[in-house]
Amino acid sequence: MGRVMAEDAFEAVVGTHHAEIRRYLLRLTARASDADDLSQETFLRAFRAYRALPPGANVRAWLFTIATNLGRNHFRAQSRRRRAYAVAAQEAPVGAPAVADSQVLADEAKARIERVIGGLPEKQRLAFIMRKMHELDYTEIGTSLRCSEESARAHVFQALRKIRRGLDGHLTGGTESEP
Repeated sequence: MGRVMAEDAFEAVVGTHHAEIRRYLLRLTARASDADDLSQETFLRAFRAYRALPPGANVRAWLFTIATNLGRNHFRAQSRRRRAYAVAAQEAPVGAPAVADSQVLADEAKARIERVIGGLPEKQRLAFIMRKMHELDYTEIGTSLRCSEESARAHVFQALRKIRRGLDGHLTGGTESEP
C-alpha cells in the first residue's frame, strides 16, 4: 500500500515540475533531444531516491539540483560538441539576402545573447538561468548549487554584470567596439 502511495505522490511531483525542469535543461543544453534525455534521467534518479527524501523537503530545489548535476556531467562528457556549438554560433551569415533582414537581426541578437550567457562561468550561468528564467529564489538556487544564499545572489549579480558588458551596444543598434 505504501509503495502505491509513494508512486502516486511521485506522479504528482512529475506532473508539477517536469515542464519546468525540461525548460531549464533546454536552456542549459540548447538542444531539445539532450534536454529530453536529461529530464528523463533527472526524474528517473529522483524516483529512485524519492522515498529517502525527508518530509517537508523542497522538492523543486531538489529536482533542480539533480538536473544541474546531470547538466554538468553532460557538458563534461560532450565538451567537443559544446565547442562546436560555440563556433557555429559565432559565425555570422555573410552575404545573406536582404529579404529577411529583421529575422537575420533577430537571429544574430539571439546568438549573441546565447554566446554571452554560454560564456559565463558555470555557477554564474546556472544561477542566472535559475533566477531569471525559472524564477527560483536565492535559497533554492543556493541549495541547488550547494552554496549559501548570499553566494547565489552574488553569482546572479556577477552574471548580470557580465551579460550587460557582453551585450553593451550590440542589441541597441550600436557598433562593435574594438577590444
